[in-house]
Amino acid sequence: MTPNKRLALTLPSPDGTVAGSIAAAQQAEALGYQDVWLADAGGLDALTLAPLLLEHTKTLRVGIAVIPIFTRTPAVLASTFSVLAQAYPGRFIPGLGTSSHAIIEGWHGLPFEKPVSRTRETMALLRTILAGEKTHYSGEILRSHGYRQAAIDVPVYLAALRPRMLETAAEIGDGVILNLYPRGALPKIIDHIRVGAERAGKNPDTVEIVSRQMTVVTEDKASARAAFRATFSAYYSTPVYNKFLAWCGYEDAAREIREGWASKDRERTAAALPDELVDDIAFIGSAGECQQNISWCADQGVHTQIISCVQPSADIYSNTVKAFGAEQFVI
Repeated sequence: MTPNKRLALTLPSPDGTVAGSIAAAQQAEALGYQDVWLADAGGLDALTLAPLLLEHTKTLRVGIAVIPIFTRTPAVLASTFSVLAQAYPGRFIPGLGTSSHAIIEGWHGLPFEKPVSRTRETMALLRTILAGEKTHYSGEILRSHGYRQAAIDVPVYLAALRPRMLETAAEIGDGVILNLYPRGALPKIIDHIRVGAERAGKNPDTVEIVSRQMTVVTEDKASARAAFRATFSAYYSTPVYNKFLAWCGYEDAAREIREGWASKDRERTAAALPDELVDDIAFIGSAGECQQNISWCADQGVHTQIISCVQPSADIYSNTVKAFGAEQFVI
């Protein structure tokens, strides 16, 4: 079955609180959004916040983009997924990803090694456990023996950036999560997803593609671009995102960001994201301009658009969220 086109809101809320996130989810539901998708990069734990959002809404699907595979074992993930899938059937979508060197090595003090292999082994164990089978697994990285829980049907999505992981995500995951891509690279991203799906014998059209879309509805484009640079120049300095930016066709910008960050020149790093590149990644402008870009992504094959306001002053956040409510926009 081909996935429906869906509009989603990214959470936690700009104030970073549980109460604010619940209120934002309820507002999104009232406006006609179909989903909310949580980030899990520190602060509010997404796997703890998800059931609160599910409990305080009626129909929203709650996804996570993404849970780092290095910070929880497959048995812990499977047992958590089982609780949420039983309590809220059909409304919870866990998304797994490798995260980045900065988070895994810097925040958690764990080695960021062989991310694609770890993803494959994590998914192999999860499939066994979620099927209700006892584990008997010794991989290159992971091991589990003798663990069993009741079978539960829950889809697991995988985040991906470059070709190998894009194909792997489509091959072994139930959906693919994208982030921070220049729009010019989207067609080849979709092509690799199709290759991975076909390798697994799947119809590529049935693999849901989810993307967090950095969006700012504003008349002050310069300020919004500056906010994007302040937030994401550090992202693109990390090895995984820097290589991704280069693969997307921005080799010079990637090199300048990498060198600027290494020399601790934050102004140089931010300046390496020129207006043209920012505008190729983020949706900044009037409601109509942003809606047009979201529609373009949907037409290219992205099924679920996660609106993420990257300049969350109260007025701008409100205008951005309302611009994609059902009364203003139909995808």
